[in-house]
Amino acid sequence: MTTPRILLDESVKDLQAELWFAEPHGYMPMPLNFLLAEPGSSDADAMRAAVAPLLDAAPSELVRQRFVAQLALGQRMLGALCGFGTVYCSVGLHRDDIDPRGAHLLSLFTISWRDTNVAPRGVTAARAATSAKGHTHITFEELPCGPAVLSESTLRNAADSGLPQFPLLQVHAHLPHPDCKRLIVLTISSTAVARREEYRALLRGIVETVRFEDPMRVAS
Repeated sequence: MTTPRILLDESVKDLQAELWFAEPHGYMPMPLNFLLAEPGSSDADAMRAAVAPLLDAAPSELVRQRFVAQLALGQRMLGALCGFGTVYCSVGLHRDDIDPRGAHLLSLFTISWRDTNVAPRGVTAARAATSAKGHTHITFEELPCGPAVLSESTLRNAADSGLPQFPLLQVHAHLPHPDCKRLIVLTISSTAVARREEYRALLRGIVETVRFEDPMRVAS
């Protein structure tokens, strides 16, 4: 049995960081700072420089316009997520090991901050469980980072919305911060609802790595 390989991201050394976690293989972080950069900023310039080769390689003006439209749509979606407190987002692509004939499984992993009323962390976690409308498989656990509530929900767009009617599975973890004033919500979303147990286990594995103190400093 081989030892899992752990790669440390540069963000581990970020002096402003308030949360540390390990992300499993198969997820690609979205560069929110670049994708949602203010016009005229250095990040916006870097974004244009990164996209320029793709636009230059487009076989026609129509393809180029479609690419720009898709990019703008993605930016609007990410902007909406950030409007709800999302600070991290990554896209996951995994092989379906249960059904080798099936397609690859696509998912979205997000981390969001939410303000809460000041209360002991266990109370905040319990409130998260009781206020989670439509959530199922609600469990309260004590993890290395403190109390946590894990749950899941299944959403479906309204029939008259014009959006795809695929059910969307969302597996959540609510973790109160030690300052007792806020919590983080880790969520994995996927239309592969038949793999809910696998995504539940995947999120729990991530949650077990969460720390509110720099693990490198604690280890030293």
